[in-house]
Amino acid sequence: MGLFAIRDYRRLFTAQVIALFGTGLATVALGLLAYELAGPRAGAVLATALTIKMVAYVIVAPLAAAYVDRLPRRRFLTILDVVRAVVVIALPFVTEVWHIYVLIGLLQTASAAFTPTFQAVIPDIVTKEADYTRALSASQVAYTMESLLSPVLAAVALTFMSFNLLFLGTSAGFAVSALLVLSTRIPDARPSAHTNAWDRAVSGIRTFAATPSLRGVMALNLVVAAVGSIVVVNTVNYVRDVLGGGQSDVAWVLAASGTGTLLVALVLPRVLDRVADRFVMLAGAAVLVVAVGAAVTMSTAGVAAPLATGVIWVAIGGGMALIVTPTGRVLRRAVDPAGIPEVFAAQFSLSHLAWLVTYPIAGWVATQAGFTTTWTVLAGLAVIGAGTALVVWPRDKKAEVEERAAVAGRPRAGKAEAAGRAAVAVAAAGTEAATREAAEVAESTLAACQCACVRTV
Repeated sequence: MGLFAIRDYRRLFTAQVIALFGTGLATVALGLLAYELAGPRAGAVLATALTIKMVAYVIVAPLAAAYVDRLPRRRFLTILDVVRAVVVIALPFVTEVWHIYVLIGLLQTASAAFTPTFQAVIPDIVTKEADYTRALSASQVAYTMESLLSPVLAAVALTFMSFNLLFLGTSAGFAVSALLVLSTRIPDARPSAHTNAWDRAVSGIRTFAATPSLRGVMALNLVVAAVGSIVVVNTVNYVRDVLGGGQSDVAWVLAASGTGTLLVALVLPRVLDRVADRFVMLAGAAVLVVAVGAAVTMSTAGVAAPLATGVIWVAIGGGMALIVTPTGRVLRRAVDPAGIPEVFAAQFSLSHLAWLVTYPIAGWVATQAGFTTTWTVLAGLAVIGAGTALVVWPRDKKAEVEERAAVAGRPRAGKAEAAGRAAVAVAAAGTEAATREAAEVAESTLAACQCACVRTV
């Protein structure tokens, strides 16, 4: 029986895709709403909203992951979808900036609880190892396609409707998601004997500090956040105020970044079969440093070039994908199977911490000092992160040989499928089976939340 022949998974995946595209539309709409209310200060508004979002994810998501086994999951997920639908439909009616902050706080609290709960459901619905691997791959495809298609859909829609109507589409998406979840047979979670999420994160951070490859990942988190925050926070003001573009132009420039991500996602699995993860991730850091350097140069010269901006945004999307995509592989290879949930929990916290640092810089500093100064500061952070990764993560030729041998010893697969197969390398019995499931859930939750970092909703 194929993956999509599983009725309950089919409905959950449909709910996920609909909600994903809804949030993609709302990401464009929220930027335009911030611009309508605050004009040149829109970047500061978005930075504050994104900071609220990161705080919600750092605090609420680990709590939800720790206590999800005590909740009736179908009812809980349905309620969270309804809350998100109601909050989003209220956004077009706000008249003050602080209204945005309150609503985003409510929305992201619900989303931060929804994500780990939803990801924990999938292994209980898709019980066969091979099918679960395909489910991971399907989710990754959905996230990648959304990063490109949502802005394109928004750009097309904005040619004949107000951006406020995009919020209506998002709310409808959450409502449909709620109905699909409600119609799914979701078993309640089994009681967990795992330590709580905070303990896992603290233990994982200790492992990060002691492991060269993980120290490199930690530094590269800063590179991704420093350059990625330019796209998320500054696009609306740069397109409207510097390039003189309209609402749909904002969406098209955001789509450029999604194009870069998609192009890399298409070719990277085969590249990773032949090239070491370290080389690929450091190459991604180099691409991001060059891209932000080009952005600083363009801003310093006062050049308002839509084509050049699009090329830079494509490079940023591609560079981020080069770093983020292999991260799960590096984390898995760095520790024993029993330590995998801990390092994924740590990466969740550390990556969000990096965004917490860079979002305010991108928004608040840009409002006060302009794009050139802001992007120079962020470029400096990216260079520091890339340089640190190069130093603290030395090349290990023996590890690279073993990595290539491991790849050569299995049938060629897509990156998500390869990660899924690595996830189930632990013997499927007793404690080891529980460890494997925890690792799979931790990885899928991390992937979902890393994708959420580049959306304002």
